Amino acid sequence: MATVNDGAAGAPRATAFRKSLGVMDGIAIAASSTAATTSIGVGLGVVAAVVGLQMPVVLLLAFVPILGIASGYARLNRVEPNCGNSYVWVGRSLSPWLGFLTGWMAIVAVVVFMAYTTAIAGSAILQLGGMAGVHSVAGLPIDPDSTLQSTLLGLTILGAVTFTAVRGVAVAARLQKYLLVFEYVVLIGFCAYGLFAGSQPFSLSWFNPFAIPSFAVLAQGMVIAVFFYWGFEAAFSVSEEVRDSRDASRAGVITVFMVLGLFLLGAVAFQRVLTPAELADNGTVGLAYLGETLADQPLAALPVVALMFSVVASLQATVIPSARGLFAMGRDRTLGPVWTRIHSRYGTPAAGTVLLGGISAVVALLATVIPKLSDLLGAGISSIGLVVALWYGLTALAAAVRFRGLLRVHPWEGLRAVVFPALSALVLLTLGGYLGWIFYTSADHLEVSATNGWFQLLFPVLVVISGLMVAAHAKWVRRSPYFVTGRGTDADDANLLAGGTPSEVAVTTQS
Repeated sequence: MATVNDGAAGAPRATAFRKSLGVMDGIAIAASSTAATTSIGVGLGVVAAVVGLQMPVVLLLAFVPILGIASGYARLNRVEPNCGNSYVWVGRSLSPWLGFLTGWMAIVAVVVFMAYTTAIAGSAILQLGGMAGVHSVAGLPIDPDSTLQSTLLGLTILGAVTFTAVRGVAVAARLQKYLLVFEYVVLIGFCAYGLFAGSQPFSLSWFNPFAIPSFAVLAQGMVIAVFFYWGFEAAFSVSEEVRDSRDASRAGVITVFMVLGLFLLGAVAFQRVLTPAELADNGTVGLAYLGETLADQPLAALPVVALMFSVVASLQATVIPSARGLFAMGRDRTLGPVWTRIHSRYGTPAAGTVLLGGISAVVALLATVIPKLSDLLGAGISSIGLVVALWYGLTALAAAVRFRGLLRVHPWEGLRAVVFPALSALVLLTLGGYLGWIFYTSADHLEVSATNGWFQLLFPVLVVISGLMVAAHAKWVRRSPYFVTGRGTDADDANLLAGGTPSEVAVTTQS
C-alpha cells in the first residue's frame, strides 16, 4: 500500500483507501444504514401515534422528496466522488460555513442515532430472553423498555461492531449482506403472511392524503418518515472505496426504492394485523408483538432475531460512513488530525472509528436519564428528523445551484438535476421549519421530557450552535483551507499535493 507525506514537519503519513467495493457492497452498506427492519420494528409505532391509519400514505409522500434528494446526491457524486459528500458539495456550491454545518449535523445526528440504537440492540436481546423464559437476572426483573438495562447490554454490541468496522469496510460489507438476507427474508415473510392473515379490514383510505387531519400532523409525520429513509447516503460515503464511483450512485438510488417497498409492506401488514392503539402501545416491541400475534414459539421469535440483526448491521453501517465523513473533515483541517489516521494493515480510519464508537457509548449512557426506551425513541426520532431534513435540504440545494446551467443547454437533465432536487429541498425545509415552530409554541418552559416541545427542539438548536462554534475555530484557529477555497480536499487533489497521479487515491493531512 502506497504511503505519502505532504512534507510538513510532523505531518502524519497518508495512505490509500482500498478500492474493494462494488455496487452490491454499496447497497448492503446503504440498506444496513437505513435499517428498514429496525424502522419497521420500533418506529412504526411512533408514526402510528402521530398519523394513525394514514401511515402508508405518509411513508409514500415522504419518498417523493427523498427521491429528489437521492437524485441530487447521485448527480453530485458523478462529478465529485468524495467520502465527505454533503460536507464537500454544500461547501463548494453554497458556502463553506453551510458545508461544515452540514457535515457537523450528519456526525452529531449519527452519534445520537448510534446511542439509542445501542439501546435497541440491548432491548432486542432482552426480548429474546423473555421469550426463552428468562424474566429476571439475580432477582432483578428484566424490562426491554428500560433504557438503562437495554443500554448496558447494548454497549457490548457497539464494542463488537466498532471492532469489526476497524477491520475493514469489505469485511463489514460481507457481514452485512448475510445479516440483510436473513432479516429481509424474515421481515418479508411475516409481513406478507400478515397481509392475508390479519383480522383488520384493509382500506384504500390508508393511502388518502386528504384524510390526514391537519397540516401539523402531516408535517410531524413526514419528518418522522424522512428519518425512516435516512441512511441511503451511506453508499456515497464509501465512494472513494468503490471500484467505479458510479456504483455508489447506483447503490444509493436502488436502496431508496428498495426500502420504500419494505416500508409500505410493513405499514400495511402491521395495520392488517394490529389496531393503531396496539401498534402505538407496543412501540419498541412492535415487531415482537407482530410475531407473537401471527405465530407460536419458536417461530414467533424470528422477527426479534431479525430486529437484532438489523440493529447490528445498522450500527456497523453507520460507523463506517461516519468515520469516513470525519476523515474528510480531518484532512481539510476543519477537525483534528486524529480522524485521518489510516491503519497500516486494515486501510481504514481506525483511530477515528474507535473514537466515534467511544463517544456514542458515552452519549448512550447519558441518554439513560430518560428511563423508558419508548420515550427516548419518540423524542430522538422527531429531533433527529429535523436535523436530517435540514442537511438533506441543503445538499439538494447544492445540487440545484451547481447544475443550474443544465436548464439552458439540457432542459430534461436540468429538470432532474436542478428542479426536482430544489423542490424536494423546499418541501423538507418547509416541513422541518414548521415542525420546529410547533415544538417551540407547544410549551412555555424546558423540562427533560420526551413530550416537551422545547426539549425536542433543544437538540437541533444545540447542533447548529455547536457546529457554528467549531466552524469558527476551524477557520480562525486551525486556519483550514476549506474556508478559503470553499471546497474540500478530494482524493486526487490530496494525491497531487503529495506528488502522485490523479488515479491514485491518497490523502494528505497536516497536524
